[in-house]
Amino acid sequence: MKLLVTGGAGFIGSNFIHYILKKYPDDWVFNLDKLTYAGNLDNLKSIVKNKKYKFFKGDICDKKIVNKLVEQVDAVVHFAAESHNDRVNLNPEIAIQTNFFGTHNLLEAALKYNKKRFHHISTDEVFGHLETRQGFFSEDTPYHPRSFYPASKAASDWWVRAYFRIKGLPITISNCSNNFGPYQHPEKVIPLFITNLIENKKVPLYGDGSNIRDWLFVEDHCSAIDLILRQGKIGETYNIGTNYEISNLELTKKILKLLGRGDEMIRCVQDRPGHDWRYAINASKIKKDLGWQPKYNFDEALAATIIWYKENEKWWKKLKDKKFQEYYDKNYSKT
Repeated sequence: MKLLVTGGAGFIGSNFIHYILKKYPDDWVFNLDKLTYAGNLDNLKSIVKNKKYKFFKGDICDKKIVNKLVEQVDAVVHFAAESHNDRVNLNPEIAIQTNFFGTHNLLEAALKYNKKRFHHISTDEVFGHLETRQGFFSEDTPYHPRSFYPASKAASDWWVRAYFRIKGLPITISNCSNNFGPYQHPEKVIPLFITNLIENKKVPLYGDGSNIRDWLFVEDHCSAIDLILRQGKIGETYNIGTNYEISNLELTKKILKLLGRGDEMIRCVQDRPGHDWRYAINASKIKKDLGWQPKYNFDEALAATIIWYKENEKWWKKLKDKKFQEYYDKNYSKT
């Protein structure tokens, strides 16, 4: 199979490329990435000489390069997105351009060149949030996004479905819970906390830390996407999660313990506007229909992730964004 992976220099996209080339040495992977702050070719250094891998610097909003690449492949796996809530809250237009219009360009190209297989990566944030400890998001849960990033993803999800229903494009969609693992940008909560502690800096915990997330190790996510791409039913949506729920405070304390630090390293900051309280995924459909199961235990995967960041300081130190750190310090004072 020949794949076009959009956003393949980002966190999940680069892990997916590594996964595919290792599991399917005869597959080809074309990687289209704009190389914004979240795209990093260092993520793919080990496969640069692989003849089955080709990188193309470009924007999914650029119809010319999108058409050129989609024409040559069998399937599109679409990761590229503006995904950081705080950045998108500061500038919502970037989400409209990339997450909606970029997705539209890819769908049009897939349709134009013989209806190429199209898999769209989405998020559990499109469902809004759960206000109690009860219940889970299923594939049938109504969308109720509460901030700009998930609103843009919700719009693109429905646009993808419209191309299936109206145009007959062979699509699938996956909505995943929070990912973590190697190559994740240090602005995200787990790598931010790990790298701050390595640098002897306090960790900025939103509000009282009671917000709850379902965590998914990135390699488990990649295995699920691969399964959906090759065996998923056309037109269907699949939720991907582990049912490992933990509050942000509990997560913080796990990271502190693994790094030998105490609660004095927590800096409580003003809560994020529109901060969803709980996400919890019901992944029974992909487990029952496709036989997927997560491979990794959360505590073991978290410990391995910490070791990776300890061993790869050169990778993340040059990604630490001073301007964004200043934003955190300015806008989230102590509570």
